[in-house]
Amino acid sequence: MVILDGTIVNVALPSIQRDLGFSSSDLAWVVNAYLVPFGGLLLLSGRLGDLIGRKRVFIAGLSIFTTASFLCGVSQDPAMLLAARFVQGIGGAVTSAVTLGMVVTLFPRPKERAKAIGVYSFVQSAGGSMGLLAGGALTQTISWHWIFFVNVPIGIMAALSAGRVLASEHGVGLGKGTDVVGALLVTSALMLSVYTIVETTNYSWTSAHTLGFGAAALALLVAFAARQAKAAHPLLPLRLVRSRDVTGAMGIQALMVAGMFSFQFLCVLYLQKVLGFDEIHTGLGIFPVSVAIGTLSLGLSPRLIARFGPRAVLLPGLSLITAGLAALGRVPAGGSYAVDVLPALLPLGIGFGLAMPSLATLAMSAATPHDSGIASGMFNTMQQIGSAFGLAVLSTLATSHTDALLGDGASTASALTGGYQLAFRIGSGLVGVALLLAVTLPRASATAQRPAAEKKPVAENAAR
Repeated sequence: MVILDGTIVNVALPSIQRDLGFSSSDLAWVVNAYLVPFGGLLLLSGRLGDLIGRKRVFIAGLSIFTTASFLCGVSQDPAMLLAARFVQGIGGAVTSAVTLGMVVTLFPRPKERAKAIGVYSFVQSAGGSMGLLAGGALTQTISWHWIFFVNVPIGIMAALSAGRVLASEHGVGLGKGTDVVGALLVTSALMLSVYTIVETTNYSWTSAHTLGFGAAALALLVAFAARQAKAAHPLLPLRLVRSRDVTGAMGIQALMVAGMFSFQFLCVLYLQKVLGFDEIHTGLGIFPVSVAIGTLSLGLSPRLIARFGPRAVLLPGLSLITAGLAALGRVPAGGSYAVDVLPALLPLGIGFGLAMPSLATLAMSAATPHDSGIASGMFNTMQQIGSAFGLAVLSTLATSHTDALLGDGASTASALTGGYQLAFRIGSGLVGVALLLAVTLPRASATAQRPAAEKKPVAENAAR
C-alpha cells in the first residue's frame, strides 16, 4: 500500500490539477510533499522501532498513513491536499522503516528468512507497477479521490491484523539510543537532501539554490557522523556501517534504484507519448515486469540465496538489469511494444527479482534483534535517495536532449524517443557501476554466515 501510493498519484496528477486548480509549478509538490518526509524520517523511525518496539511503531505508522489518506481524498483545495500528503509521507516512513526489521526478527533461520525477504521484495516491486494500473483504472472509472480512499479499508485491516498476529515486543528501551541531537541532525539532513534533489526540476544542478542546500545537507550529515562517533548511545550503531556487506549493499541499491527509475518513469512516458498507450494499457504493458519479479522473488531466488549466498545471486541479477536497460536504450520512435519493449522488460523483471532479495539479505546481514529496525531504516533510506536522485537526473537529461533535438528540427516523436534513449543508457550505466561494486564484495562473508546459521538448529537439537 505504501509503495503503491508513490506511483498511483502520478497517473492522477492531470485530474488533480484540473479539479483543485494547481499551477504547473505547484503540481509537482503533490508528489514531493510525500517524498520529503518519507525519505527524511526512515532512519529515525527504524531506530524508534528498536527502542520502543517495532510492532508499536508499525501500527502507529499505519494509523497515521490511513488517516492522512482519508484527508487526501476529501481535500478540496491545494493547501489541504499538500498538508495531508506531508502527513501521509510521515506515516509511510514510520510504517515501512520497520518492516524489513520485523522480517529479520520473525524469521531467524536462513531458508525461512530468504523466503520472507523474497515476499518482501515482490510486494515492493509489485506495488510500484500496480500503482500505474490501479491509478489509471480508479481515475478513469471513478475519480482521483479514490486513489486515496482505497488505502482506508486496507490500512484498517492491516492495523487490526498486525495487532492480533504480531507478537508484542518492548524494544531495548529509550535509554539505549535516545540521541535527540543525532536524530535532529540526521532527519534534517535527509529531508534537506531529498528536497534539494527533487527541486532540481526547477533549479539547475549548478545553481546557487542547489549547491547551497546541498552543502547544508552535507554539513548536517558530517555533523551527524561526528555525533555518532562520540555519543554514549548512538542513534546509528557504527558496527553496522563498518560491515562491507552492509555498506556495499546500500551503495549498490542506491545505484540500482537510480538506474531502474529510467524504466519506472520514462518507459511509462515512452508508452504513452510515443506509442500512444492510455493509462490502463500502460499499466498492463508494465505488468510483465511484476510477473517476472514475482516468479523469481517468491520461488527461485530464496532457494538460490540459501544455496549459493546472496552475492552469487546478485551478480547475474544486476547483469540482466544492465542488459535490459541497454535494450530499452535502442527503442525506435516507430517501434512496437511486442518487438521493441517487451523483450527488454523481461530481463529487467528477472534481474530485479534476483537482485532485490539478495541486496536485502546483505543489508540485514549484520543486524541483530536489537538494531534490525535501524538497519531496515537505512536500507529504505538508500532506496528513497536513489529513486529521488535517479528521477531528477534522468528526467532532466531526457528533457534537455529532447529540447536539443527539437531545436535541430526533429519530429516530436523522434525527439522524445531520443531523450528517453539517452536516459535508458545512462540508467544502464548506473546499474553497471553497481555491478562492478558488487564484484568487489567479499566472497567469504557473503556465504560464511549461511553454514553457521544453518548449524545452529543442529546444535540446539543435540543439546535437547
